[in-house]
Amino acid sequence: MKRLIKILWCAPFTVKVIVCLAVMSACSDVALAQAKRPGVNIIATVVLGELPQTPLYWHLDVYPTRAAAEAGKGARSTVVEAFDQVWLFTLAEAEWRSTGGNRTATIGPLPLGVGGGNFTASYLQAATPPGFQTDVHQHSGPEALYTLSGEVCVETPQGKQVGRGGGEPLLIASGQPMQLTSVGAEIRRSFVLVLHDSSQAWKVPASSWTPKELCAGS
Repeated sequence: MKRLIKILWCAPFTVKVIVCLAVMSACSDVALAQAKRPGVNIIATVVLGELPQTPLYWHLDVYPTRAAAEAGKGARSTVVEAFDQVWLFTLAEAEWRSTGGNRTATIGPLPLGVGGGNFTASYLQAATPPGFQTDVHQHSGPEALYTLSGEVCVETPQGKQVGRGGGEPLLIASGQPMQLTSVGAEIRRSFVLVLHDSSQAWKVPASSWTPKELCAGS
């Protein structure tokens, strides 16, 4: 009789555990699918406050685990997981080096201008097919774009720039109207940093400017 009572008491608990594990697994699968689906997604937003007057660079390092990346952080570092890797993004002087990371790129100096104020870093992950095009927009601070694979064309009133996997990163100054188009023959995978005024959204419409479709033939 005692054994029967124990079995009856444990059965609901076992069912609950199985259900909870199934829900956790399903949620994890959904989050993973969302991270890998094509599109442009914000992966981190970091309020930085006032920045030093020295030239700043965006450093990108890859780590084997999130714990290792957390251990290598600097004063303005952020850990993200994207494109099946763990990344450490850091805003620092040109000579800054992480601890234990594999340096992928150093981008800058970032065109911050001479004004002060409080800044926020918005980091985005982009995985977009050829033909994908953003709206016409601008930022209240500089944008840096690092392309891992594929190609992206950026049109501004000054002309166009094309970023390619393994090529030079793109830098766009504050207040520049722009439109981005994925070009080439494969999925464009990029990281984007928008360093903007904390009192404003990371992106605002720029309806006063009309692109000339310079990226159409890229």
